[in-house]
Amino acid sequence: MMDTSFSLILAEGNPMAWTPLPAFTGIGVFLIALIVLWWKVWPVITKGLDDRNDKILSEIKAAEDARGQAKDALAEYESSISQAREQAQKTIADARAEGERLFEEMKSKNERELAERISRANADIEAARKAAVADIHAQAVDLATTISSRILEREVNVTDQASLIEESLRELDTSGA
Repeated sequence: MMDTSFSLILAEGNPMAWTPLPAFTGIGVFLIALIVLWWKVWPVITKGLDDRNDKILSEIKAAEDARGQAKDALAEYESSISQAREQAQKTIADARAEGERLFEEMKSKNERELAERISRANADIEAARKAAVADIHAQAVDLATTISSRILEREVNVTDQASLIEESLRELDTSGA
């Protein structure tokens, strides 16, 4: 049997003999595959990589823009809070000033009213004093008239009495009443 297998090897030819056709065919197929890959597949791969790179760059730019907007929004928020605090302080200061102004106004008004009441009370007291003095004068005149009529033993009439009253009042007013 050995003879048969050896004879088959010899029938095929020299196993060490090299034939260029399969080598050129392999190189040709490799070059054709390389050209097809370079011409058809490589642009698709580079386009995909460029698209991915552009997408990543646009996302980075969008993130930077969003960060800038957030920073601006934060600054605006802090500014509005600062303005709100300033407005609140101003409102509080205005309210205090208004309260103090109203307090002073009411105090002044009460002091004026008190002074007016004191003045009216003093005027009323003075009027009552003058009325009391006049009443005392009238009673003194009546008493003096009664006493003098008894002394004179004659009766004084109403006109005499009125003239005596007026004369007594003038004397009292000029003497310091």
